[in-house]
Amino acid sequence: MPPRSTQQSGPARGGRGGSRGGGRPPRAGPPQIVGRGAQMTGGGGQPSGLPSALVKTVGVQRKGFGTLGRKIQVFTNACEAMVPEGLIYHYDAIVTEKTMPPRVAHQLIKQLQVQPEFHPPGAYDGKKNLYMTHLIDFGGPDSRDYNVAMNGNSQPRDRPPRIFKIRLTKVAVLNPEGLQRFIDGQQSFSEADQATLGALNIVIRMLPMQTHPYNSRSFFTDTEIKNVGHGFQLRRGYFQSLRPAIGRLLLNIDLSTGMFYKDGSVIDIALEVVGNRDPNALSMERGLPNSVFRDLERYLKNVRVSVRPAAAGSPPHIVTISSLTREGASRIIFPQRDGTSTNVAAYFRQLSGRPLQYPNIICAKTAKGAVLPFERCTIVPGQLARMQIPPEVTREMVEFSTKRPEDRLQSIRNGFRVLAYGQSEYVRSFGLSINEQTFPMTIEARQLPPPQLLYGQGSKDKVSKPRDGAWNMIDKKLYKPESINRWAMVVFDTRTRQDTALSVVRSFIDGCLSVGINVVERDPVIEYASGQGGIQQVATVLKAAGMKCVKKNNVGKGPDMLLIILPDGGNDIYRAVKHFGDVTQGVVTQCLKASKCNRAKLQYWANVCLKLNAKLGGINVVPDAAASAHLSDLQNPTIIMGADVMHPAPGSDAPSFSAVVGSVDSLGVKYIPRTHAQTSRLEIIADLHTMVKDILASFTSYQLNVEKKLPQFCKPKRLLFFRDGVSEGQFGQVMEQEVAVLKKVCQELGIAPKITFIIVGKRHHYRFFPRDPNARGEADKSGNCLAGTVVDTGIAHPLEFDFYLQSHGGLLGTSRSAHYSVLYDDNNFSPDALQSVAYLLCYIYARSTRSVSIPAPVYCTSFSPSLLNPYPFPNTFTPLATHTHTHPPPDADIVCSRAKIHYDPSGVDLSDAASTVATENLQSFIDGFKPLHGLHKTKMYFMVSGLFGLRINFYFYLPSGT
Repeated sequence: MPPRSTQQSGPARGGRGGSRGGGRPPRAGPPQIVGRGAQMTGGGGQPSGLPSALVKTVGVQRKGFGTLGRKIQVFTNACEAMVPEGLIYHYDAIVTEKTMPPRVAHQLIKQLQVQPEFHPPGAYDGKKNLYMTHLIDFGGPDSRDYNVAMNGNSQPRDRPPRIFKIRLTKVAVLNPEGLQRFIDGQQSFSEADQATLGALNIVIRMLPMQTHPYNSRSFFTDTEIKNVGHGFQLRRGYFQSLRPAIGRLLLNIDLSTGMFYKDGSVIDIALEVVGNRDPNALSMERGLPNSVFRDLERYLKNVRVSVRPAAAGSPPHIVTISSLTREGASRIIFPQRDGTSTNVAAYFRQLSGRPLQYPNIICAKTAKGAVLPFERCTIVPGQLARMQIPPEVTREMVEFSTKRPEDRLQSIRNGFRVLAYGQSEYVRSFGLSINEQTFPMTIEARQLPPPQLLYGQGSKDKVSKPRDGAWNMIDKKLYKPESINRWAMVVFDTRTRQDTALSVVRSFIDGCLSVGINVVERDPVIEYASGQGGIQQVATVLKAAGMKCVKKNNVGKGPDMLLIILPDGGNDIYRAVKHFGDVTQGVVTQCLKASKCNRAKLQYWANVCLKLNAKLGGINVVPDAAASAHLSDLQNPTIIMGADVMHPAPGSDAPSFSAVVGSVDSLGVKYIPRTHAQTSRLEIIADLHTMVKDILASFTSYQLNVEKKLPQFCKPKRLLFFRDGVSEGQFGQVMEQEVAVLKKVCQELGIAPKITFIIVGKRHHYRFFPRDPNARGEADKSGNCLAGTVVDTGIAHPLEFDFYLQSHGGLLGTSRSAHYSVLYDDNNFSPDALQSVAYLLCYIYARSTRSVSIPAPVYCTSFSPSLLNPYPFPNTFTPLATHTHTHPPPDADIVCSRAKIHYDPSGVDLSDAASTVATENLQSFIDGFKPLHGLHKTKMYFMVSGLFGLRINFYFYLPSGT
């Protein structure tokens, strides 16, 4: 339920009214007061939970609530809060000398507020915003400079404290009345209301920020720590955020996980990072590799350490590491005050009376140039590692963060002792009331019925009825299986012997036949290679296997597919294989890990076939007519699109990648992709026009040439666009710009489909819990709410059309619902219709026999380590729905993830370890992005027959211009 700015504003009228009862008179205040919000257009409250028709919204205004499904009640991790009545005074608090780290800025502001005029103390965000409950008398102007004395941690005791100048400037006076009226559905959400909500969130964070390390809206305790190696440890944390809902303000509380630097001796931790036990291995003279040195420098950069000074008896001081030296302390010479020179090792021996134990290993260096021997440094505890999560730590983080629903709920309850809202002087002084007794809240929900799914000819039972979001393929054949006429296998795993390879071939064929895929060639060409010859050697081997297949079959056509056996850790080989198949040759490649496919059971091969059949152009499963009524209307052909943008790791200026996938068939189960590189961190899809135009043309071509429809029924009448990866603050911008592009493309193509534009969000912190985790009708076997749980009241947006849908069954941990925000809707969908469509689309993902967490066009496994993922993860997260640990990534997001495949494997490096890309080189990265091969543009390659022979084997259709 996103708080978003609107342009409507004006003076407030009347009291609160609404669900809060009688109301109160308008608050008085000085003339410069802002934030009383838009003019109230409704007469009194909105008991139905629906906003006044005259209130303006960014997205589609809520017209009603869903009724479909079985009514249930669930818990959610929130409690009620009361909007305060007093005015909030907003000040800019700026340290005029230079930008300070938040921890130092907090100390300065805390010292400033010792003065009586600041009592009761204000809430400070650590950057520049200070909020007070009273007006500070500056004696006339709206700005004043204060001198604040504070001893630094490295300040000599015999010197006077350092003086910092802080300038306070009055910015505005915020009136929470506007926020309350927005919550009551009586006015739009103004920028002043956004500021008020931000101020209140700072208020609830003030106490824990002073005593715990924090990041964004989470803070972390030391009560639960797990060391995970590589110099890192994980800590349990708590997320908290005040969120407007229908008729009330809620406090959303959740668990989070933070990755921290391990505290302790820099030498010990450096050895853990480099994977060695001998301190002398940290010497470049003794063979410390450059790559390992760079990794260690990247790890230690900006880490705060406590340093024992050279002078005996001097107290330790804390400094920040800026870089590392390549020389040891014995080789670093510097001039002394008396004009002589000495080295760092001799300097420490002279002042401390004892020599350094490791004078030849690399040293740390500060921004001012001070050189610090590792053995004199200790990493300060409680430092968040603000970097990407190393692949080696990802699995540990997922396991550490996984908690069953009842355990998660109890952990959050326990967190109230740490959150200590009742003990916070800031919460009390601002008049912010938190009703902890209402946690967890009970909210109304419904369980939607699952769709029935249809399988193909030869199935003993063509109809599958999912239960708890899952079904099986026992005795079932794929709805439209494709045949494999010619194929070859290439084995890059040197431990796979010939007899094992032949066994894999037999198992693969048996797996295909079990699901209805006919394999004509039973004795394929098998090539063996080590993969050690480099990327070009991989392409040479693959092409040779293809040519042998052509020669063996003597039909002038290349293989329909290449089956690739990879060794463990064969990331580079994988990338080269996919570049060859997706970009260079246009042939389907199916990669398997040798450790998994050797002696694999039939279920493994059935799962492989789900992916392979979709790649080849087949259809695995379709919904029955009743479930797909909203999508398969002959009079209203519907195209479904999904879109996403994937951004590089923190600190990198590498390009972002955008992807759009679109359905081409009448049932919305077959998707084709388009992907592009674009400016780093640009959320708006830069090439949306080109990608959408291609997909719309392909839709019409498929309807006409493959489904053989009459021309008047081939052009889409409805366009459903599901947009992933957009933060709440960007809703308005993305909707305005991207909907305008959709309309322009349709106009150019001479079509006029009605457009529905929906944001699908996964990064929210609301969780749903069954009231009785042991009741079969309320919870599944994992203790999670049942698949199909939908919530559009209670925690929903006060004004706009949104809902939460938990469409999947749980496996491990606590499932996360998807949040749907309808920003544009020419189709005028009812809540029931749109919720049913969204739920249906979670069941038609081709590579799974479980419903997924968001509609197939945009579904992804955001936290599953994958060879496909070009970018690592942020340093703190709360895992998504637990099924993400087992399901593969699809459509828009998997296409984004495969973006680095479009680069020459021997050229650009977009690996996790790649350093920052210079901004001026960004265009070269964008220019180096190679297009998808023409044969793949019409198929779900990411889940075509190859061009090895003399003729193109058109397995599908090619739209004009391909």
